[in-house]
This record gives sequence, C-alpha cells and structure tokens, in this order.
Amino acid sequence: MKNLSDQFHPATRVEALKHEESQIIEQHIEEEDKEEERARCEWDFSLETVVSSSSHGAGSDALGVIEFDQSESIVATGGIARKIRIYNFKSLLPHEGSQNGHDMVLLDHANVCEYYICTPAKLSSLRWKPGSDSRVIASGDYDGVVMEYDLERRVPIFERDEHGGRRVWSVDYSHWDPVIGASGSDDGTMQMWDPRCEGGGCVATVQPGETRRAVCSVEFNPSTRSTIAVGCADRRVYGYDTRMMKDPAFVLDGHEKTVTYVRFVNELTLVSAGIDGCLKLWNLQDSQMIRTYKGHVNNKNFVGLSMWRNGGLLGCGSENNQVFVYDKRWGEPIWMHGFEPGIADRGFVSCVCWRQVGDDECTLVAGGSDGVLQVFKGKKKIDTATGSR
Repeated sequence: MKNLSDQFHPATRVEALKHEESQIIEQHIEEEDKEEERARCEWDFSLETVVSSSSHGAGSDALGVIEFDQSESIVATGGIARKIRIYNFKSLLPHEGSQNGHDMVLLDHANVCEYYICTPAKLSSLRWKPGSDSRVIASGDYDGVVMEYDLERRVPIFERDEHGGRRVWSVDYSHWDPVIGASGSDDGTMQMWDPRCEGGGCVATVQPGETRRAVCSVEFNPSTRSTIAVGCADRRVYGYDTRMMKDPAFVLDGHEKTVTYVRFVNELTLVSAGIDGCLKLWNLQDSQMIRTYKGHVNNKNFVGLSMWRNGGLLGCGSENNQVFVYDKRWGEPIWMHGFEPGIADRGFVSCVCWRQVGDDECTLVAGGSDGVLQVFKGKKKIDTATGSR
C-alpha cells in the first residue's frame, strides 16, 4: 500500500501554501518594478530655451514665482528685482512647430520680455485673476501687501495691506463667481477677501494651529467650490470649508519641517512640499498620506512646486541647482536636469510651472536664484510594440 501521509499532512499543505503565496508576492513586486521602470522610460525631456540677462547685476534678479495665464499663452515671472515680467509663450519657443531638429536656444530677458511692471517691493507670489481675460494679475510682496495690476494700462488697481506689514508668501483666487481672494502671511494668518470691495473687504481670517506660525501657501481647490488648503510653518497642511471657517475640515500631519507649497491634484488628492526635502501625496477623504517623493534637495529655501494634472507629473526645484520631475505613481524622480551641471554652489532652482495643456507632450518652465529661465519640453515615447504613445 502506498504511503500518502506526506501528501495530505497539514504541515506539508501549509508549507506549500506559504511557498505559493511567496511566489505570488514576488511576482507582484516584479510586476510593480517593471511598471515603474516603464514609467521612468515613458518620457523624453529636452532643454529647449535658456533666457538670461546680459546686463550686469543679474545675480540680484532671483526669481520666486512663474505663472501661466488661463489661456496658457502668457507667462508672468516675479522675484526680488521688484518687477513683474510678461512674456508671450511663443517667444520662449522660437522653433516651436519646426519639423527640423534644432539646438537649444539662448535668449536675453531684455529682448524676449514683452514688457515689465515695476513694483514697490520684492515679490513672493503671483496669480492671474480668473475671468479677467488675462488682463489682471495679483501679487503678494515682502512688505505684506497684496496688489492687483491692470496689465493693459500697466497700473495698480487694487491694494490690500491687512497683514501688518509681514511678508505675504502666497496669493490665490477662488474658481467660482464672484471671485474671492486669499493670502497667507508671516503674520500667521490666512485671510480671504473680496477684491470688489475697496481695500479688499475681509471675508474670513483663520489662524491655523495654535502657535501662529507663518502661512506659506494657500490654494483653492479648482475642482470644488468650497475647499481651500493652507501650508504652514508648523509642518502641517490645513484644509477649510469656505462656508464654515471656524475649524479645519482636515489636517495633514507628516512633514518634519515647514510646509512651503500645497497643490491640488484633483478634488480628493493634494500634494505638499516641505523643507524636509520631501513631497507628499495625500488622500483628503481620510487625511492619510499616499506616497512620499524624495530625490531633490530642499533644506532651507522655497524651490517651487507645480502639478501637471493631465499627465500626472510633479515638478519642483532643488538646492543642488537641478529641476526634478516625479511621476505621481512613484516615489523617486523620473527625470532631473541641472541648470549648471557640476556647479551646485552657485544657486538653486527656485520656481517651476507646468503649462496645463496636452496629454502626450508637456512643457515645464523653471527659474533660478540667478534670474535664469529655462524651458523644457517633454514627449511621451512611442511604444514600439503597439505604435502608440
């Protein structure tokens, strides 16, 4: 008679199940690794244009913010030079649409900038006003003042000085009508105001947290009518329902140092940046962290954060003078490029902005602490097996 005891012994069956489970896990990890590698290879990025200044003293022209208008055809920049510079995007890509290959283009700010508006203080933030046909842009400055400028007449048309002279780090507008503005400041408050009122009538003021630490970033959720996120020096992100501002609707706690930027990915997801050298992706339904992104260097300065929503890509600067791109699905960068390779001590990438158009092609504009603008183009690679991107 055959001895079948080993075949049906419980311990043998358990070992077999464990082995099978281990194989499944290993296969799953291998598939994830392959998918991540495909994501890393999905995009080809190239440096198209470098815009610098040939005049002396350009080192004092550090850029702090880059913003595309709603038409994605006009670019505005600001920084410590006390100027809002306006560029036609086409002028930054003179070979756009050319069928022939071309080298990287070198341009001068003086020649490519359409015009500029002088401001009374150094600028930390810019935001185009919705519904103004790219005619009105707002600024937040180092003197604690929020201003709106009419770009056709090139004059200020609105001024709000309610942050006690403390630096305004961030300004934004709601995405509904009537438009409401918001600003975050070193005074530890986020204030919402109505730009239709003289002096900007205050709609609400909140002091996130208990320690009155600086508010470094504010952003309205473009997908909803009633959510605003606030990034603070107390290492947290606070979310408020604009209809009831007494208490935060959510608190995101995970950064080890100051939160410098908050950007909505969609209605229920947000990405934050901190000077702990991390970006973090959050689920707003349960306030849980989904993923941490590491690779760039950020221990002291504001280095920018931008989300290309169509392609799911994050862009940020770095204190080693490189620009970084992350795919939101993976925690490590899929691409990076140095402004001055091998000379990291000469400055850092201080601001970035995606152009929010396209699916298979993308454009990222980055600015440096030396005042240099760089324009990068990305193209999704063609899958040789299917012939599709």
